[in-house]
Amino acid sequence: MLSPKEFATLMLVRAAPDQIDLCRQELDILLERQLVALEQLVSGQQRFHLTGAGQSVLDAVARKR
Repeated sequence: MLSPKEFATLMLVRAAPDQIDLCRQELDILLERQLVALEQLVSGQQRFHLTGAGQSVLDAVARKR
């Protein structure tokens, strides 16, 4: 089960991946659970993106609303 902060971070990764502080503690948990992945951009910067599992979690939550 994810905490409310972890859910919020997952939603933020989906909505605004370029605006996330890469040092957020919740990202470590999301990485461990393979809900997000870190990609290396051509510019040399790094950015988080949702994995298929992360998208599935958000889709499931949206259906329950």
